[in-house]
Amino acid sequence: MARGSDWAVKVQALIKAGNIDAAIAQIKVAPTVKDLKALQTGLAQAGITGRSRHLDAAVEDNLALLSAPRLHRSP
Repeated sequence: MARGSDWAVKVQALIKAGNIDAAIAQIKVAPTVKDLKALQTGLAQAGITGRSRHLDAAVEDNLALLSAPRLHRSP
């Protein structure tokens, strides 16, 4: 059985440590939509959502970018 990604847990640890800039940088290069949604859920459960406007915007923006269908394919 495949083990789940612990990316969201690591980014959440960055946020709890107060390193918001590093967390936003990691969010911008998030591996999958599933990982971003796991991070969003974890932040909501920890009560962190709403504390940092930049962090919330980064999660929402990158969820939209990763969720959007690709407009073209490279050759």
